[in-house]
Amino acid sequence: MAEGQQRSQPDSSEDIPPATQNFIIPKKEIHTVPDMGKWKRSQAIEKLVALLNTLDRWIDETPPVDQPSRFGNKAYRTWYAKLDEEAENLVATVVPTHLAAAVPEVAVYLKESVGNSTRIDYGTGHEAAFAAFLCCLCKIGVLRVDDQIAIVFKVFNRYLEVMRKLQKTYRMEPAGSQGVWGLDDFQFLPFIWGSSQLIDHPCLEPRHFVDEKAVNECHKDYMFLECVLFITEMKTGPFAEHSNQLWNISAVPSWSKVNQGLIRMYKAERLPDPEEVGPFSQQKFMEWGFPDGAVVGNLLANAGNTGSSPGPGRSHMPRSN
Repeated sequence: MAEGQQRSQPDSSEDIPPATQNFIIPKKEIHTVPDMGKWKRSQAIEKLVALLNTLDRWIDETPPVDQPSRFGNKAYRTWYAKLDEEAENLVATVVPTHLAAAVPEVAVYLKESVGNSTRIDYGTGHEAAFAAFLCCLCKIGVLRVDDQIAIVFKVFNRYLEVMRKLQKTYRMEPAGSQGVWGLDDFQFLPFIWGSSQLIDHPCLEPRHFVDEKAVNECHKDYMFLECVLFITEMKTGPFAEHSNQLWNISAVPSWSKVNQGLIRMYKAERLPDPEEVGPFSQQKFMEWGFPDGAVVGNLLANAGNTGSSPGPGRSHMPRSN
């Protein structure tokens, strides 16, 4: 009887919250329709980010070697050999088992997207291969329409971080660079998506991306400014001299005109190049038969379209954080 009464006594410690519990005041995080993209992340998005994290970790595990040549560190070939061996296994972690037959082809685009192991260089053709890799995942249904914002600002942004780390660690040469007359030595697509992100921004105008203070303060939130920051880290001298094309673009009055012009430039200068389309021509998923001959164009076509019209002072795409 006494034992039963003892058992029925409530444990007062249950009413005391844990000492380590942290409490915060709730605040609104969804201000516009595109903000919903932060909460709509499919498992495929998280798996792709994990795949890229693996590539990043392999860079840490493969330090550059001592060699006479300043550029093109041969340790990159060791890193690439590991990717070449494990590419299909990595892709298989993203693709469901019932789509396993697609893995070998999709893996080709992943391997093509990180640079050339013979020349130890990287350029917009490799970047286009990663866009094709993402397009393949869209075509087989791994990625969905409502993943589009996360595809750019989560997956592609993480890809950029890994590629920049590769370029700096192994001192990779730019592939097919046009020098001061090119938009950038290594990338093109992030300028398109980054300019779309800034359309109708209430404060930042194209003239601001050549302002060092504006870039340093805002680069973490905006893909375009992050690209500009990387250029200034990699090159020396006046911006107007080492990046003349971008300098000229800073005079364009609006981000929408910048965005439209960059898309036209990409279609005119990059897609018709045989070196750019080479990886696509022999593959089933990415047959070269899209309107205007633009395979990657499908991913570009609605770069600023989130399914709704932004109100005054709102960006078409959310911040990248």
